[in-house]
Amino acid sequence: MTLATTLALAAAETEHHGNVMAETFIYGVVALVLFLSLGLVVLSYRNVANRHSQKAAAWAKANPAPEPPHGNH
Repeated sequence: MTLATTLALAAAETEHHGNVMAETFIYGVVALVLFLSLGLVVLSYRNVANRHSQKAAAWAKANPAPEPPHGNH
């Protein structure tokens, strides 16, 4: 038996005709769960800056922003 014949027979043995959609469905489910969980993480940081507006106002008062330079350079 030659190498080519052995490879052809090995390929024929492992070949099966199943439902590819059913076999790969889990990848879509995993991706959906992952994106939903990451979306919840992003959503949890919504409006965080406004939760501590008193601290932000006190810091801005203590540390005034530098004035921009005047004129065109």
